[in-house]
Amino acid sequence: MTSDNQPRCFSHQSLTEFTEQVFRCSGIPRVDASTAAEVLVTSDLRGIDSHGIARLRPYVNAIRSGRINPKPNIAIIRETPSTAQIDGDRGLGLVVGPRANQVAMEKAAACGSGWVAVKNSNHYGIAGYYPLQALRRDLIGFSMTNSSALVTPHLGAERMLGTNPLAVAFPGAEEPPVVIDMASSIVAYGKIEIAMRENRQIEPGWAIDSEGNATRDPHAVRDGGALLPIGSDRSSGGHKGYCLSSLVDLLSGVLSGANWGPFVPPFILAVTQAGQPVGDGLGHFFGALQIAGFSDVDAFKKRVDQWIRTMRATPPAPGESAVLIPGDPERDAESHRSVHGIPLLPTVAADLEIAADLAGVQFPDPIPQ
Repeated sequence: MTSDNQPRCFSHQSLTEFTEQVFRCSGIPRVDASTAAEVLVTSDLRGIDSHGIARLRPYVNAIRSGRINPKPNIAIIRETPSTAQIDGDRGLGLVVGPRANQVAMEKAAACGSGWVAVKNSNHYGIAGYYPLQALRRDLIGFSMTNSSALVTPHLGAERMLGTNPLAVAFPGAEEPPVVIDMASSIVAYGKIEIAMRENRQIEPGWAIDSEGNATRDPHAVRDGGALLPIGSDRSSGGHKGYCLSSLVDLLSGVLSGANWGPFVPPFILAVTQAGQPVGDGLGHFFGALQIAGFSDVDAFKKRVDQWIRTMRATPPAPGESAVLIPGDPERDAESHRSVHGIPLLPTVAADLEIAADLAGVQFPDPIPQ
């Protein structure tokens, strides 16, 4: 990579302000624009560049084309004391998701647990953002969403499921929280996009081409290929990733009344929708558990600390420096990027400058090097 292609770093504050301005100029109300910007830039801050500000222009395009409703009437259409079904009214997932997650947390605080299924929404950013909010209330948080088809079922040769991520977070006392945030595919599609931007091959076992053959060409994935589920093939346990993806799709799509499987509406150009919809929009599923309903809160947190310290004390495998706890890489990225800025590739920065021109706002200057 030449020096001209090196990323430039931007403060997360400036990117958050910029993102909020773009959303507001696209018709999103101020409070919702602020929430959406926070969710989006949190992804970059935590090192998950595939789901961060690089997605801003597709969001804006979807708003401008009418696919996303900038001022949705987000409504509870069915509920019990501990559950709810919410209609997102085609709203921005970065707005619908936080509202629905709030309902789940409020129900957990009142009843011990809260579970919310959402239909008629759109891409909601990183799954891990939502359980992080639950941690602030001494709750165990859950989040998952289905997504447009990019992944083959186990032993299949055609896109039928999304990358369908899920996230769960557990608070510690003195130790940092355990934050599980993962796609049910072997990698998120954003990793394919990053490989295309950087003009490099993807890893073996990630994907197949349009004819079902293994490929390392990211463009072959875009052009009709598919990602594989966690485990990849039969010998490596690909059925496990398939089962996880199915769970997310059934809770987020089938239970909520949203589209599921190949019928989930596309968010990115590499995806096409199969036939007529079978539900409303894209679906999410949120959960929250009140720790006090199971254990003394402080005692539970201390046991989480003990669990973390036990795992960290595991002798590392040859060539590795230490055993990681779920959430460590994101936490390290956030610590570094909070100080040194968020790196953006020139192609991403150029795309954001186009979004800035369309919205009539100023793209921020990078941090001086």
